[in-house]
Amino acid sequence: MHDAEELKFGRFQLRRRQRQLMSDGAPVELGGRAFDILLTLIDADGEPVGKDTLIDRVWAGAAVEEQNLTVQIHALRKMLGDDHHLIRTVARHGYSFTGKVEMLTRAAANTEAVIALPKPVAATNIPAPVEALIGRDHEVEELLDLRARCRLLTLTGPGGIGKTQLALEVARRLLPSFSDGVWLVELATLADAVLVPVTIASVLGLQIGASARPMEAIASALAGKNLLLVLDNCEHLIADAARAAEILLHSSPGVQVLATCREPLRAEGETVYRVPGLTTPAASVTDADEIMRHTAVQLFVARAAAAGERSQIDNVQLATIAAICRRLDGIPLALELAAARAALGLVELLGGLDDRFVFLTGGRRTALPRHQTLRATLDWSYELLPEAERAVLRRLAVFAGGFTFPAARSVVGDAGPVAVDTVTCVANLVTKSLVAADGGTDARLRLLETTRTYALEKLTEMGELESAARRHAEFLRDLFERAEAEHAALSVAEWLAAYGRWIDDVRAALDWAFSPGGDATVGVALTAASEGLWCALTLMQECCTRVERALSSLHPDADGATRCEMQLYAALGGALFATRGPGHEAGAAWTKVLAVAEKLDDADYRLRALWGLWRYRNNNGERRLALSLAQRFCDLASRLADPSIRPIGERLLGASLHYQGDQANARRLLEPALNQPASKVRVHSIVVRFQFDQRVLACNELQRVLWLQGFPVRAMQMAGENVEDATALDHVISLCSALLAACETAIAVGDLAAADRYLAMLLKRSEELALVRFLSWGHCFEAELSIRRGHAAAGVQRLRVVIDKLHTVSSLLKLPSVLSTLAEGLVAVGGAAEGLAAIDEALAQCVRSDTHWNEAELLRIKGELLLLRGAAGAAAAAEDHFRRSLDLARRQSALSWELRTAMSLARAQRDPDRYPEARELLASVYGRFSEGFASADLRAARQLLDTFPRLSAQPSNRGQNIRQPRRHSSQG
Repeated sequence: MHDAEELKFGRFQLRRRQRQLMSDGAPVELGGRAFDILLTLIDADGEPVGKDTLIDRVWAGAAVEEQNLTVQIHALRKMLGDDHHLIRTVARHGYSFTGKVEMLTRAAANTEAVIALPKPVAATNIPAPVEALIGRDHEVEELLDLRARCRLLTLTGPGGIGKTQLALEVARRLLPSFSDGVWLVELATLADAVLVPVTIASVLGLQIGASARPMEAIASALAGKNLLLVLDNCEHLIADAARAAEILLHSSPGVQVLATCREPLRAEGETVYRVPGLTTPAASVTDADEIMRHTAVQLFVARAAAAGERSQIDNVQLATIAAICRRLDGIPLALELAAARAALGLVELLGGLDDRFVFLTGGRRTALPRHQTLRATLDWSYELLPEAERAVLRRLAVFAGGFTFPAARSVVGDAGPVAVDTVTCVANLVTKSLVAADGGTDARLRLLETTRTYALEKLTEMGELESAARRHAEFLRDLFERAEAEHAALSVAEWLAAYGRWIDDVRAALDWAFSPGGDATVGVALTAASEGLWCALTLMQECCTRVERALSSLHPDADGATRCEMQLYAALGGALFATRGPGHEAGAAWTKVLAVAEKLDDADYRLRALWGLWRYRNNNGERRLALSLAQRFCDLASRLADPSIRPIGERLLGASLHYQGDQANARRLLEPALNQPASKVRVHSIVVRFQFDQRVLACNELQRVLWLQGFPVRAMQMAGENVEDATALDHVISLCSALLAACETAIAVGDLAAADRYLAMLLKRSEELALVRFLSWGHCFEAELSIRRGHAAAGVQRLRVVIDKLHTVSSLLKLPSVLSTLAEGLVAVGGAAEGLAAIDEALAQCVRSDTHWNEAELLRIKGELLLLRGAAGAAAAAEDHFRRSLDLARRQSALSWELRTAMSLARAQRDPDRYPEARELLASVYGRFSEGFASADLRAARQLLDTFPRLSAQPSNRGQNIRQPRRHSSQG
């Protein structure tokens, strides 16, 4: 510990008894808490001091939160300036002082004091800071750098953004740079432009008498001076403030001006700095440390603590604070007003922001009137606008998100008696910081949420809300009707970049259209036109709700055949399938689409309907009907000029044949879908018309076919590439479909680690968007992986629940496979009889639905179960099932099923005379593979072949290795 009365480090000298810190011989203003923290860190002699220790020593047992310490450390580092690195943050340990400290004797200290005489302090009327300026370090540094390169620097931004506080902090930093001082001229309270020169002269201590040209007289008096003039709050006297700045700058090269105003002064030599809001965390950010790194959160927490709210902040409360900061756009004044209300409860505070102009009041009594409530701040800006700009601002409030100049023109409309040049008015509102420009090639604009709320109030007061809302809804209807024409020309990503950002406006327009004062006709048309938007953004649950609302308001023609009705039912069919599965509601919707499309002779919607009905029939196990619908699709596609449609029909046929067990023809039909040029099959129109990217779906089915035919490596490679491809598309439903297929392939090959990765992604994405069907299948694979890893009881319990859910969402496509997994799990927990019942149900389902692609595997598993039960004649019955399985697998070109059945036959063989036959069969099947020898099944087959001679010395353990190959975790 450094126990000397006086210490020295670098340019600083610290005096314990006087509790004084000097910098280059001049006293430094430092609060008592900050001084105690500095002294404690110095006395630790370079060792880190914990945060709790610092709080206990400095606040002496008071109930203080860590944020108070953070604020004081920030103030200390700011005071140290270029030496801020002397206080180092030590992760998980607190803070340490890294400077070299010298202990001064009394004589040395006296000598030091004589030599280092205090420097004269320049004259100023800039008030000393009462509290630290939080979250503006970056902006201060930027402004100091700009000031060095210009003589007139104007800080602009909306009311409450903190222009004045930022300007004052910069002015304090610049005080040593101006020998004739830094002077603050406050213009906010002036009502008459004549008072501008009088106020400047008064601040500078000049007598200008009755001069006819007072600013020129002031300029003459300042010739040769070196000073900085801060002109604060210039917006209501902007012309005179700009003139004053120009005259002063011409008077002497040593004069500089720092101004604050809601718009640029547009004076000669001006550099404009737009003050941004404090940073706010995105809604997706959940990490507490990451949230606290944002300056808006830091300010809110510090001000709430200063207002007496010092309770410990947990992660849930921190997330609520982050939401409050986002709702207030990071505007410091709004944050301070909100923090003062934190004692009411953070959740209540967040809810109160819906009525923020009533809720956020009670600013400092000494503040300007317009800074004491949020409404007064905006009233000040609004009243300064000409009437035309007020009208435009009010009407722009109907935009829930960003907008463009053409959109603004459409919505502003005719202003009645006030002539409005919309583009000019909007440009002026941007200049005056009431409209924010986000940049980009299309000049995207927006209103801050607080400004929009205020403008909506004014719009309602003026009786203009209904007319503006109608123009807004009609603009969006026309926009998305035009967007339909671009489906075929743009990729999903390109289309979303152009139209996806209008989603909040579409929501707002639909809410208005179906409200009591709205127009349902416009709402129905907009719902139908925006079908592609919901699909591209994978907002399928919301799509269901919106479309059902529109259909309930629909007034069809007498024959019921309206295009709008057809569009809505098509959107409903796709959304229902994604959210509730291929149930009767989805089937009915697509049946309605087909009927209307045929009546209207609309080939496009006939294709959509045939595709939707194929999905409905196929997923409900009605293979023959599905095959018939696929053929109708192909027949219609062959008569169309669009070359991208034919491969979709071939995929439907290929998928139908695959599920029926014809793998050779299925592969022949599926492979062409992958050979299409990406530009022809990845356009947005395909996703909109058929809900999925069709190339992704073709890969899903083809990888299963490849695995069945004995190509596990190619199947896994295709699965991985398909997931990467679907991820790049940025279409969640297509991605979920790819993940589902990849997970299934990984389990089949025995790569359980890969299955885990795909499953985690599938569950996350499907749960986020309430895609019930994908979520149910994800839980199914979750249960299967539990069984594979030896946790059969938990897996069986979960699988029972999932099977019930699959029935609920009418997803019976792969039910036989799920039942076979259930049977395997039941055997592992001693439920062989129940397992046999499950397999019999699966086999019956195959017959009922004409689904035979995995029937060979089901027959094999039943043979194993019969052996396990050990009843009379079990061996013969089991072998009969194995032989049937083998024959079916060969007819279907399903080499992987053949291999598993050959292993089952070999293990079950009891007659030593037939060992050579069993080994020859297994070796023959194994020899037909050309890849994947590290996969689970092939490794098991190799091991069995290598140990086969030992089978002659020992009877088989009948039935104890049910589907043993699938329990290996080796990668293919």
